[in-house]
Amino acid sequence: MRRRAFLAASAAAAMPASTTGIEREVFLKSPGKGTAVMAYAFYTKPEGVEMASIEQRWSRSDTIDVAYHRMSKDHGRTWGAPVTIPTGEKRPNGMWRKHLRAGFVEPKTGRYIEFWNEGVLPSDDPLEGMRQWNLYYRIGVNGKPTPIIHEGAEFTLRHPLPGVFVGKNCAMLGDQATVPIAGKDGSILVPIEISHLGPNGDYYNPGGGYTYTDGALLHGTWKGDKLVWRMSQLVTADPKRSTRGVVEPTVGILDDGRVILVIRGSNDKRTDQPSHRWISASTDGGWKFSDPAPWTYDTGENFFSPSSCSQLLKHSNGKMYWLGNINPVNPKGNRPRFPFMIGEVDTKTGLLRKSTVRTVDDRQPGENEILSLSNFYAREERGSKKVALHMTRLFALNDGWEGDAMLYRITV
Repeated sequence: MRRRAFLAASAAAAMPASTTGIEREVFLKSPGKGTAVMAYAFYTKPEGVEMASIEQRWSRSDTIDVAYHRMSKDHGRTWGAPVTIPTGEKRPNGMWRKHLRAGFVEPKTGRYIEFWNEGVLPSDDPLEGMRQWNLYYRIGVNGKPTPIIHEGAEFTLRHPLPGVFVGKNCAMLGDQATVPIAGKDGSILVPIEISHLGPNGDYYNPGGGYTYTDGALLHGTWKGDKLVWRMSQLVTADPKRSTRGVVEPTVGILDDGRVILVIRGSNDKRTDQPSHRWISASTDGGWKFSDPAPWTYDTGENFFSPSSCSQLLKHSNGKMYWLGNINPVNPKGNRPRFPFMIGEVDTKTGLLRKSTVRTVDDRQPGENEILSLSNFYAREERGSKKVALHMTRLFALNDGWEGDAMLYRITV
């Protein structure tokens, strides 16, 4: 029997709207203190009402305790019974972990594709993933898990991409907001990050922050019913200016065909440095990129942004939107991850239009300063044409995590 699984609207009334044109409700409520829920919904066909949802339950950083998959036949108004997705399993060489990422409808064929990271962590320390993650995908909600391996005989599961050698470094999808898009040539463009290799051929952190990664763009093309993968050149940062390198790039295409990556940087361990978003551009379809530069408003002004994920979203109205955190003063590493903003990207210049930036949500009076408005996914809602934002109001407290998965509808 189908059931109404996600709506708990009464809790939404306690959250005053931060601006007009924004509706909020609880998409999926946390089961209690000590567990935060992150949940997202994706359309599974080029048109129509069918959706898939992924729920993830967290009790510590960068670890998914358990996940569930649900299906809807009516735009997410009602949902079928949850199906458990294994995300951890003890194995002889450590703990196997799986981190689910975005679902994507490939417009050329209409196929639905899901992506994720998985790997075996020897002592179940999330940082071990910097040497262990592999990228996987499946075609269709019940498709066969398939590793992403670069075209060419030299590439294997242990050497899946140029410069990636599992056990020494890794390739990964940074967060739900690192959403694939369709390229102008009909390919699938997937923004990824690759843990940095040092001179000795092992993972190396030249910035001294929590982690250090380079960026890249995967190009997937169909060969019959299979995808063939190739990778762009690396996008690298100056570790003195972004102490964690190139993190969680999000990809968009401008009017003139340039492919841009808007990048999460960091001033972790060097908080005297300004913390920016960064931008890198390609004029050849996403194979070679410029050196990252601070991303600015269209007025030329810099703005502060913490080390957190962000997303570029192309809308059917022809506009491109950016969603992420902007701070009034220079943040320190990851924090504060509020307020959360949306603004239009100038699709001629690739810059953020300052006059369009507005607040979606912010810390409310009495709330803990550790509030994190991040770890999100945005999509265009069919029918209403509103931007549907899935985001957890996360409190990663020392005595237990808290957070309901929220659904915001933003009129644009």
